[in-house]
Amino acid sequence: MIKLLIAFIISFLLSLILMPLIIKFFKKKSASQTILGYVETHKDKNGTTTMGGVVFIITTLVLSFFFLKYDNVWFMCLLVSVFFGVLGFMDDFLKVKYKQNLGLRAYQKIIGQAGIAIIFAIFIYFSAQAGNLFIPFTESEIDIGLFVIPLVIVVLIASTNSVNLTDGLDGLAGSVSLIYLIAFTVITSLIGLNLYNAGETGAIITNISNINVLSMLFAGAILGFLMFNTSKASIFMGDVGSLCLGGYIGASACILGLELLLPILGFCFVFSAISVILQVMVFKIKKKRIFKMAPFHHHLQMSGLSEPKIVAIYSSLTLCIGIICVILYLL
Repeated sequence: MIKLLIAFIISFLLSLILMPLIIKFFKKKSASQTILGYVETHKDKNGTTTMGGVVFIITTLVLSFFFLKYDNVWFMCLLVSVFFGVLGFMDDFLKVKYKQNLGLRAYQKIIGQAGIAIIFAIFIYFSAQAGNLFIPFTESEIDIGLFVIPLVIVVLIASTNSVNLTDGLDGLAGSVSLIYLIAFTVITSLIGLNLYNAGETGAIITNISNINVLSMLFAGAILGFLMFNTSKASIFMGDVGSLCLGGYIGASACILGLELLLPILGFCFVFSAISVILQVMVFKIKKKRIFKMAPFHHHLQMSGLSEPKIVAIYSSLTLCIGIICVILYLL
């Protein structure tokens, strides 16, 4: 646990040091966000510097080799998040270059996401714990064999897009991701302890230990970023940040066989995606909108809630779910 705390603190400090340099760099490059015209409440954010999420990649990449001995499992997990971040960077770059809120086409994003997800799914299938799926809040696991490939693909694409959709208000995606990762680390530590007490000393224990360190490095980097991202934000994380975080959240769950835990612990991410899906489906069928605007956090904003209050609601809900999950694993 001491190692995890040190990893978190050093990552936070490095992120805190890097953020002013990143803001200065992207301001110099005129890398500013163009806000969609129909988001009336965000007009004052037009021109805010973006792509601050590169700090997650830089900080975690640099520190991972100081805190972790090379292993292809954690490195592949980190690589997936970096590749998703690169995909997001390409999207941000096009938005900045053409001064509009349209980057990569939807099909281009999906192709890129699917390509990364397929490679990662195949890697997991041929790894030591291939097909092992833990049942949340129990000590049971099932072997789903070849079905792990489509499951990982779906989870990875869903997690990246869900985090991306949650990134709509100052500090929202970052705060929820930070709490998620801390809760996830506590839970995986409990799982690892239970496995160790049961006599397990194999690769799964090593994987859990390494992923926990990686999660704390990401968490520390997020906290440093949030010092400059909370309302009113000096910089946005951009798709480079949201896709990177979504990629890591999905990859870390899949690599440990915790795919079923992700939608529970990451309920706020899932609900953001579901609110968009429901809005589109109902509008196509009944030509009516069930929310004033989707994702749901924009509905709350248009209903009169301030951004800090919405962030507090989402963060508190994630924290409560995290605490409940931890308690259930302790029982």
